[in-house]
Amino acid sequence: MLLLWFGLFIGLYGARILAQVAGILHLFPQAQWPDFVDIVVTYVLVIPSFLFWADRTRSHVRKAFQILAVIGSGIAVIGLAWYAISGSPYTFMRWTFGLAIGTMLLLGPLPLIPSFRKYFIIQSLVLRVVMPLIAVLVMVVDLLLFFGHPPSRYIEPIGFAIWVFALGYEAATYTFDTEKRLLSIESELETARHIQSSILPTDVPVISGIRIAASYNPMSAVAGDYYQFLPTDDRHLGILIADVTGHGIGAALIASMIKVAMQSVVAVASQPERVLYLLNNILTPELNGRLTSAAYLWIDLDHFTASYAAAGHPALLLWKSDSDEFLRIESNGLLFGVSPDVSYPIAALSFRVGDRFLLYTDGLTEPENANHEAFGDHELETVLRRNRLSSVSKLSDALLSALKNWQTPVSDQQDDITVIVLEFAQSDSRPHPAQTPTTAVDAFVLEDQLSQT
Repeated sequence: MLLLWFGLFIGLYGARILAQVAGILHLFPQAQWPDFVDIVVTYVLVIPSFLFWADRTRSHVRKAFQILAVIGSGIAVIGLAWYAISGSPYTFMRWTFGLAIGTMLLLGPLPLIPSFRKYFIIQSLVLRVVMPLIAVLVMVVDLLLFFGHPPSRYIEPIGFAIWVFALGYEAATYTFDTEKRLLSIESELETARHIQSSILPTDVPVISGIRIAASYNPMSAVAGDYYQFLPTDDRHLGILIADVTGHGIGAALIASMIKVAMQSVVAVASQPERVLYLLNNILTPELNGRLTSAAYLWIDLDHFTASYAAAGHPALLLWKSDSDEFLRIESNGLLFGVSPDVSYPIAALSFRVGDRFLLYTDGLTEPENANHEAFGDHELETVLRRNRLSSVSKLSDALLSALKNWQTPVSDQQDDITVIVLEFAQSDSRPHPAQTPTTAVDAFVLEDQLSQT
């Protein structure tokens, strides 16, 4: 708005000078527009001027300029309406001059008074000197016009040029200072981004019998999504995924707190309900109302079982390869940050070679298309089925690509996105459930195969 008022003021003033020059030089002898432009601008010029200073002042001085803008608008409407009806342009123009003179007398000297400087957002020494000079100049010009004596044709353009140069100097100084602050902030954000990257896993664990792909896509330089792997040995793995509400540095700091808190739950890594219980007790006093969802999955490759618990997190998806069936596993308790001593239900699961798990944050399902339809579980399942033969890394890429195509081309990413895909493969050293004998015949065939081996 500051640029708008300043631009209107400059544009109107320039239009009036152009009209006056055209009239003085008789460039358009028969045209009435120079006089019309001069009259209209004279009435309305004070309005953007007052609004400009209302945007650059505080408290009572700001309110004073806003009131003056309303009064100036009223005078302009009445004066131009009377001009349109009667053809007399100068009947109410003295009111405009009187308003400008009174404003300069009352408010012009304020920047020179130390106790009043706190009301001005602009603290430039240049403006503190130039503004009173311009106030005196405007007052002289308006007094001459008020009494019907046009000032010298050189006074107003020179004063106007000085005023524009002063504002230009202030604008340039403000711009350079802002750029310096932005560069400093960008540098700090880059440092924060590197720090956050260091708390995330650098790669996925390599465990025989399981393939893992993890994709982390922050909305901004730093984000509130977090994930961590807890491999206790080469047959057992814990996976945590969390989503802090909000974005930016605040959410990223909480994500780093989760990283630290995870060191306290390693001893109970095989118990998802205990992991979430302890994390909630550690984090809730520190979150200050910043809620956090989380889910924890424990995988036992010796027995082909898994256990899962969540704290207000999107459902875990399980694709059963033998039946081509998708199961939504919801075992949710309260979000972190609501209350301590919360119990979390646990879901016991089993899997076979070829089955897949999908853990994700809501940034994957909530984005909308042009029809305001969320990507949702239906589109998610469609992509999963279409890529059921793809590798876990290609499936992860396909999910993100489908989400990007779902959104409108001009829409920006609205949330952090984290996706973890797990696929169970043939172990190099252990039998899988399909090899477990269920009948005497199966046992005989398996024993024969093993003896041949």
